[in-house]
Amino acid sequence: MSASAATTPAAHALGEGGGSNQAWSARYAQAVMNTFGVPERVLVRGQGTSVWDADGTRYTDMLAGIAVNCLGHAHPAVLQAVSDQLSTLGHVSNFFTTPAQVRLAEELCSLVFPQEGQEVHDVRVFLSNSGTEANEAALKIARRYGGPARSRVLALEDAFHGRTMGALALTHKAAYREPFEPLPGGVEFLPVGDVAALQQAMGPDVAAVFVEPVQGEAGVRELPSGYLEAVRSLTTQAGALLVLDEVQSGMGRTGAWMAHHLVAPGVVPDVVTLAKGLGGGIPVGAVVARGEAASLLGPGQHGTTFGGNPVACAAALAVIATIREERLLEHVSALGAQWAAQLATVPGVSEVRGRGLLLGVGLVDDCAPASEVAEALAREGFIVNAPRPDTIRLAPPLIVSQEETNALTTALARVLASREGD
Repeated sequence: MSASAATTPAAHALGEGGGSNQAWSARYAQAVMNTFGVPERVLVRGQGTSVWDADGTRYTDMLAGIAVNCLGHAHPAVLQAVSDQLSTLGHVSNFFTTPAQVRLAEELCSLVFPQEGQEVHDVRVFLSNSGTEANEAALKIARRYGGPARSRVLALEDAFHGRTMGALALTHKAAYREPFEPLPGGVEFLPVGDVAALQQAMGPDVAAVFVEPVQGEAGVRELPSGYLEAVRSLTTQAGALLVLDEVQSGMGRTGAWMAHHLVAPGVVPDVVTLAKGLGGGIPVGAVVARGEAASLLGPGQHGTTFGGNPVACAAALAVIATIREERLLEHVSALGAQWAAQLATVPGVSEVRGRGLLLGVGLVDDCAPASEVAEALAREGFIVNAPRPDTIRLAPPLIVSQEETNALTTALARVLASREGD
């Protein structure tokens, strides 16, 4: 269904003064720093997998705030949890704790490091507000672990770990890094999947290796088969930490709680970072560490004002409970595999990468740029994005239906067919 045909009154959700997309965008330009460019649309309301803009146009949200709104918009479980917690206790400093904080930490220990078939001891959690902050904390753990003798940290080409100074040092893209150099030193980048290069780079002076099991901003690219196992083996031999960034790929996005449980089921990392889908739209991130890595940030060595906020923790607990109760891991796995196979048959699609409901749709050369395809899909009533010039990223709410995925596939085929010969 086209966006123009899928409209609904949304005036009640427009906020103070109401206004159109154009009016709100003009106000945005006068009040908000230009860090994100001109907004494509002004969204005012969401329900389930649908969102509405300020002009009343409805879209099917196939991006979910970039893998954040895992239960869609206004999910009753999240609404109830947030309302109940906020009406009871909204915030405390970290001089104190709350039951919600403790319960979430306990849940994450078992989700990230399941006990079946392995002995994992001394797992601990640090709660933050975002994935970038989680990766900052993980880098500090690596620095504390390595000390002066282990000053090097390895990351992968095309990696994205965030934009604050420490996380940015781990992020490969030159356009993100260069305006802010010099960045925290000691980070080196290796080609993805090149075990020989990793072997050559490893040594007793390496503190940690940072890896995304699925590189989301690189176009949804899963690590090559066997590579993560090799990273684990080589870091263990060298005495270095293995840090897995599951910010985008974790919390059921790939059909398992953690992507590395699928990509490399035998690999047990030392540190895992989470955010995005963890709170179902409420800002929350986490660092989950085991063994020595779990005890390196002592009192006064790291902190956060809002991390571990009871409202955010309550939202995350509701997300975890709902994924279990609604058997969404099974749904994501089955629907994702079916959708990927379906998308691969669309003329103009070169390949489909990823797992579950984190998919990168590669476009043949004459269909690029992908940003124009994404805008054409928006006009068809679907929100997606283009992380690379040749790739459309799909990361819908985990509750998305087969009817909705079929509709996106049909719309993509229509858009790509209309571009033939352009």
